[in-house]
Amino acid sequence: MDGLPAGYRPNVGVCLINSDNQIFVASRLNVPGAWQMPQGGIEDNEEPRSAAIRELREETGIVSAEIIAEVPNWLTYDFPPAVKAKVNRLWGGEWHGQAQKWFLMRLIKDESEINLATGEADPEFAEWKWASPEEVIEQAVDYKRPTYKEVVKTFSAYFSEKGIAAKCKSSKW
Repeated sequence: MDGLPAGYRPNVGVCLINSDNQIFVASRLNVPGAWQMPQGGIEDNEEPRSAAIRELREETGIVSAEIIAEVPNWLTYDFPPAVKAKVNRLWGGEWHGQAQKWFLMRLIKDESEINLATGEADPEFAEWKWASPEEVIEQAVDYKRPTYKEVVKTFSAYFSEKGIAAKCKSSKW
């Protein structure tokens, strides 16, 4: 894949927004209190765009979403030592962290489609909610927070005139 940094597992992330321009986040079953946007690995010979659509469906049950934008470059984060040891055993590799291609998607139907136990994969999440960009960043695990800041900043122009874009440019972030 073009531009993929060496030593990083190829991954996609989805910043899904609803009609109120709130962002979908879900709490991880295996990390209490950690909320994240949908993300997952890219399979062999799979394009990032296709992987994002697949991951969104597998993790949330959502099939009615349209891609609005894409972060132009790969965003990376490093795993903390304890996480690195665990995921490298699980994924059978020697990864420093993940390189992610992020997509902004909009839910085009209502949220009745959301089902965290879709049966397509082992459920990753306990519950879900719609959140502001600030909440998304504040409730992310520490090592993913810089990536989430960059995702929100990159997509801020697509959020509504409700002041979300202005918040993204504030000094707090």
